[in-house]
Amino acid sequence: MNNTLNELFEQNKGYLHSASIRGKRSLYYELNNWIEAGKVVQVKRGLYRHVDYAEEVSWGEICRSATQGVLCMFSAWQFYQLTSTVSPEVHLAIPVRKKPVLPDFPPVQMYFWSAGFYDIGITETEFNGEKIKLYDLEKSVCDAVRYRNKIGVEVLNEVLRNYLKRKDRNLDKLMKYAVQLRISKTMQNYIQLLL
Repeated sequence: MNNTLNELFEQNKGYLHSASIRGKRSLYYELNNWIEAGKVVQVKRGLYRHVDYAEEVSWGEICRSATQGVLCMFSAWQFYQLTSTVSPEVHLAIPVRKKPVLPDFPPVQMYFWSAGFYDIGITETEFNGEKIKLYDLEKSVCDAVRYRNKIGVEVLNEVLRNYLKRKDRNLDKLMKYAVQLRISKTMQNYIQLLL
């Protein structure tokens, strides 16, 4: 079966494992040319994403596959338009000791959170005609502060600035969550700097 590179990306919703072109030199060279041209980005070793499929990630499919999964971090920030950073992975919070079976595509970054962190601020909504579970706006901002050392200061500042510009922000709720998540002093310091 001789598939073109376009067909392989299409079959896998915009993703390609390098194993699927192993031994096919022409496809390997074509893939490298596409990477150089900016048509394809490397997600991680052996996994590539076609840029034309960036908007077609099915969060609903991920939420159906992992019924206890909740969209978080970059996925939630993208949903609320708090960041311009587009992650090639879907970010999903899972209760500790749960192992969901997920589809091969798109790639998923999982966070295993204890009940005290996982249970706060879960909400359901519709996105592209599908039901999804994600953390509410304030919990998503708290997660940015909690993971500030991993995501970097630039992303944190962007999330906080965009949150503070919103008319639907709820600072009381934000600080309530910050207390529950034991980041209230850090949150206050950032808010005071940016207000």
